[in-house]
Amino acid sequence: MTLADTYAHYVIPTYGRFDLDIVSGSGCRVRDSSGRPLLDFGAGIAVCSLGHAHPEVTEAVARQASTLVHTSNLYRTAPQADLARRLVEITGPGKVFFCNSGAEANEGLIKTARRYGCPTGRHRIITFQNSFHGRTMAAISATGQDKVKKDFGPLLDGFVHVPFGDLEAVRAALDPRTIAILLEPVQGEGGIHPATAGFLRDLRSLCNEHDLLLLFDEVQCGLGRTGDFCGWHSLHCGIEPDGVSWAKGIANGFPLGSFWISDAPRDARGPLCDLLGPGSHGTTYGGNPVCCAAALKVLEIIERDGLLAATRNLGGHLASRLRALPSPGIAEVRACGLMVGVELSLPAKERPPALEVVLAAMDEGLLLVPAGERVVRFLPPLNVSAAEIDEGVERFARALDRAAS
Repeated sequence: MTLADTYAHYVIPTYGRFDLDIVSGSGCRVRDSSGRPLLDFGAGIAVCSLGHAHPEVTEAVARQASTLVHTSNLYRTAPQADLARRLVEITGPGKVFFCNSGAEANEGLIKTARRYGCPTGRHRIITFQNSFHGRTMAAISATGQDKVKKDFGPLLDGFVHVPFGDLEAVRAALDPRTIAILLEPVQGEGGIHPATAGFLRDLRSLCNEHDLLLLFDEVQCGLGRTGDFCGWHSLHCGIEPDGVSWAKGIANGFPLGSFWISDAPRDARGPLCDLLGPGSHGTTYGGNPVCCAAALKVLEIIERDGLLAATRNLGGHLASRLRALPSPGIAEVRACGLMVGVELSLPAKERPPALEVVLAAMDEGLLLVPAGERVVRFLPPLNVSAAEIDEGVERFARALDRAAS
């Protein structure tokens, strides 16, 4: 029985998997079951910030796994405490909760907002069209894409979706039940759309005026992907949110999510970060010592090796090379650090253009990630080299030619 047959017989078919069996990886490259190498510019959908099998992360995980793997959150462990402190240092005064995924992190933001609004009867959260916040019931309710909601109704009440970047639409959506605004500073699954600095500043002012929480979903754009640990800093808006969610690149592939809540006192109950008290929220595996050890090493290497500045520089290089391609199939290149989206102008054939190009790129030995029907994402590791970027762009150019023919 082949690996594909085993999946077909035993794995619930929730994914449209590509016909590719990956068996190993190192740095920016993986190998399939035939031994063929491929340049991986998807990085597990922005997860492997330091590439595959990074030796220092492997060593940190092995050392921690040989000491203590799991205790539950009934007890304290040093790796979780150290990682919480580091994330607060990166973000600002507040506290952190650890979970297992981005969807869970966003659930935590949603629960915090609802608890904050409960005494005044407020629970509605404004989110944005083309957003993506995860696959749980609350997260798909918050997501501004109909395709993730199909056949799962009734959805969780209390979310309204407005056009991304439209302040007047946000104002019009406000009502006495509104408690928060939740958005991705850079929409990822929606096609790499950065918010403008002015829009984020206006949202902060609106939240201050109406006593709303401003919540940032940085699951895909946070912790270095844009060239800053805080993705919204790359947009030069000069504001601070009330809560932030992370996952994906935090632990280089180990399942870890987290959310931060500001310590600002918002009402008589005290600091916002203490609203979720004992018994109000929990997780069995979240913040386990092995995942926290991996995350601590990832953050250490990003800072030590100057990968934030490198991400800004290499992201600019990648975007420039893509914009310089002569192919008529490119409508626009949008970039924020090493979070780059190529919007295609190719006509639709049997499959959406983004899927056609991703499949053609795979044939050329390059792994990319689609975002909707017309955008292809480049999400290479933050320690990618300029030579690897040049190689990836050359393979992408050939893939475009194949898809257009």
